[in-house]
Amino acid sequence: MTSTFTVITRTRHAAERLFDLSLSIDEHLGSMAKSGEQAIAGVTSGQIGLGETVTWRARHFGLWFTMTSRITALERPHRFVDEQTSGPFAAFRHVHTFEQSPDSEPSRQTVMTDNITVASPVFGRMAERLVLVPYLRRLIAQRNHHLVRHLDAHS
Repeated sequence: MTSTFTVITRTRHAAERLFDLSLSIDEHLGSMAKSGEQAIAGVTSGQIGLGETVTWRARHFGLWFTMTSRITALERPHRFVDEQTSGPFAAFRHVHTFEQSPDSEPSRQTVMTDNITVASPVFGRMAERLVLVPYLRRLIAQRNHHLVRHLDAHS
């Protein structure tokens, strides 16, 4: 079984800047400092690119997890996809899209949409929806907030 959810973030920053920052290993680590996340193999700093992998080690739910992700699609500055190649999930696919807001309101120039599909071998469908998805949704929102704050500070 899989669960899919979406997180939408609106920001005044240009899609190109947010796109590039979203591929930064260093900024990802900064956004996940509370979980003690580390990049331990593959691309471990700087910007990750198409076909490249990163292996993360982090503590979630009081347990240490290791997960390797690969960038399987990259269309700058509109879309990229990362997918788990090994790790705790039966499947994990994260599609990141960046679009100009149709209303063109200056404070909401870019719409960043995260579509995540996840399947856990540990949790059943009910636990996925009640525990795993809300937890991952908070992590993605926390990451996005960190990226926007970074851009705010460097504008």
